[in-house]
Amino acid sequence: MTVRDRLLAVLVAVLWGLNFLAVRIGLDHYPPFFLSAMRFVVLAVPVVLFVPRPKAPVRWLVVYGLGFGVLQFGLLFLAIDRGMPSGQASVVVQASAPFTMLLGALLLGERVSRRQLGGVALAVLGMAVIAVERARSAALLPLLLTLLAAFGWALGNIASRRARPDHPLRFALWMSVVPPLPLLALSAVMEGPATGWRALGASFGANGWPGLVALVYTALAGSVVGSGIWTTLLKRYEAGAVAPFSMLVPIVGVATAWLALGERLTGWSAVGSTVVVAGVLVGSTTARRGRTPEGAPAGGAGRALGAPPEPRAEDGHRPDPGPAPDATQSPAGPPVQDPQRS
Repeated sequence: MTVRDRLLAVLVAVLWGLNFLAVRIGLDHYPPFFLSAMRFVVLAVPVVLFVPRPKAPVRWLVVYGLGFGVLQFGLLFLAIDRGMPSGQASVVVQASAPFTMLLGALLLGERVSRRQLGGVALAVLGMAVIAVERARSAALLPLLLTLLAAFGWALGNIASRRARPDHPLRFALWMSVVPPLPLLALSAVMEGPATGWRALGASFGANGWPGLVALVYTALAGSVVGSGIWTTLLKRYEAGAVAPFSMLVPIVGVATAWLALGERLTGWSAVGSTVVVAGVLVGSTTARRGRTPEGAPAGGAGRALGAPPEPRAEDGHRPDPGPAPDATQSPAGPPVQDPQRS
């Protein structure tokens, strides 16, 4: 990768890492399900008006929106609202990567290498350390909600692979049309029909601007700008060269939560978080197999964790890699997709 593109990849990681701080600020002004719904409404309105709909089966677009949008963002926002530290949430949500790999193996028949299994084992070990540490001093429910959010991200990843859209970024943007109604329904049932709307009205007052800034940031800076740059990089380089930069997301998330919110990791939580990041990084790329006698890269080199084999292009051009991760995607997500993350 060129120096400029490496800097762009780091910029995306910073944008996605700051998402978790923005979510924490937004939750001081709005209830969680309503905030996550508004996050997609801000995107959905201009998307419907100005972005052509991609060619992809509607059923996979709906599943993508429900998994990535409703389950991931709704449960992640709820977890942070219920006490999950935003910095630690940026680490735990990286479980979407091993979840994606395992679901790909179970549902799509994708092969799993020993290195990938080792990465999953490391990530699970790190999660166990974090869980034990939280059980000694805090409720486990926020951690479980965050893990379920990561699983929703993985379901969205699988749906996006099955969809095989003609334009990945448009597909990722049109996904935002699906979550608003389910999330608003959850908000009405669990938070009260008027609670979120009253909070939205109050945010236009003198003291409400931080909530509005946080809402706009999560929708535009994290999703549109971050995913747009990420998609461009995935078109230029192999996923294995780009995906490791998503591991900077939890580092930025933890650092900004420490600087801005005073969140501090305990010793064991820091160890567990480090092991999780290491596990995802180890499993995120397969080992390179060298080159074929003709000088072309051997198939499967540098693929992201759980990523399907890249289709062959008959015209000599590299095919579209599929939908890009969103913010909390660290890419998951991304990711590794998803790092489509908050």
